[in-house]
Amino acid sequence: MATTGATTTRPDPSPSAAPGADDRADDVAGASRGSVSAWGGVRLALRDGLAHPLASYYLLLGASALLLTIGLLMVTSSSSVYAFRWHDDSYAIVKRQLMWVAIGLPAAFLASRMRVDLLRRLVWPAYILALLLLALVQVPGLGVEVNGNTNWLALGPLQMQPSEVAKISIVLWAAHVFARKEHLLDRTSHVLVPVLPGIGALIGLVILGRDLGTALVLAGILMALLWVVGLDWRFFAGGFVAIVSLAFVAASTSAVRMDRLTNFVDPMKDYTDTGWQASHGLFAMATGRWFGSGIGDSTQKWGDLPEAHTDFIFAVLGEELGLVGTTFVVALFGTIAFAAVRVAVATADPFVRYAAFGIVAWLLGQMIINVGMVLAIMPVIGVPLPLISYGGSALVPSLVALGLLIGFARREPAAAAELEARRARNSGVSARLSSSRRTS
Repeated sequence: MATTGATTTRPDPSPSAAPGADDRADDVAGASRGSVSAWGGVRLALRDGLAHPLASYYLLLGASALLLTIGLLMVTSSSSVYAFRWHDDSYAIVKRQLMWVAIGLPAAFLASRMRVDLLRRLVWPAYILALLLLALVQVPGLGVEVNGNTNWLALGPLQMQPSEVAKISIVLWAAHVFARKEHLLDRTSHVLVPVLPGIGALIGLVILGRDLGTALVLAGILMALLWVVGLDWRFFAGGFVAIVSLAFVAASTSAVRMDRLTNFVDPMKDYTDTGWQASHGLFAMATGRWFGSGIGDSTQKWGDLPEAHTDFIFAVLGEELGLVGTTFVVALFGTIAFAAVRVAVATADPFVRYAAFGIVAWLLGQMIINVGMVLAIMPVIGVPLPLISYGGSALVPSLVALGLLIGFARREPAAAAELEARRARNSGVSARLSSSRRTS
């Protein structure tokens, strides 16, 4: 039989020629492109969202609402054992907190709608009121000592902490003074006077009450405001040395406070005494791990951790919500700071700029101090966590400050125009609906 001479080729055994290899390669490339495309879409959406005229307003409103909600949940959980032991009602503490929320939210709403010119007329009376209240704390029979500090004022059945009122007062007062002297702030004397002696007087009264933590917060607010208006950096070196020196002098009046300042790096060294609170705060944080034990399942709140619902509520939060929960809370504070700085940078009003920066320095600085306390990287100096810790004296001024920030964000030109356009659209829709009802 004759052969045809045709040749046959064997298939290439290389992997690239395997059935479906090209398809798989295309799938991998497509998946890679899809991942890049998805990430690009997220970035684009984030950029567009931040470019929205009401972005700062929504960020401030949303982060504040979330922090307040988390705070109520954590006060409910962390105070339940204490409240049952001392008040025979597991919800006694959170009921009081809800009362302060009911006072603070309307106050925040009014602050958000207050005109800036009216607000500036109130700053001097607010400063004088804070000065008067702090002076009354030193009057025997009016000042109340709590945990070794005479920083509470008894006014009939009501007890309040005037130093919390002083925080928002000095921010607004200093912002007003700096705004009026805007054209003179290139001179050091005008930067320092009258703000430095004015706030220094309030800090001195707080130190007289032996409230070192609040005095340091007020000093931090002062330093932040002086930095924002452009004080020469050399003054900050001297100011830092002065603050540290005064802190140690004030701490030396109390053996317990001095031990806390010197032993905070290793609280286990004095575990049964001055290191007890810091140690159990670390135990709570370590127990929480990534996702926590669940809301209500803290073990430290059963008596081992002092001030579980006030100064050390962040430790209970870490135990019950874990690293994820604590990171989320810190991120919410960062969101407030980011949005407030956006407002401060965008505004043409110097008062709004300085007030926004001052409020950020106050709330964010106090959060950092409180978290540092719980993590034992700062001494235990009795500073609450804003919006989270129990206490009406701290909660109401914080809500008012956030209300002011939200109001500043609403009055940005682009935000105000967007809100006006929405009102016009809503009015047009309402008019059309009314007209259709009448015709039908």
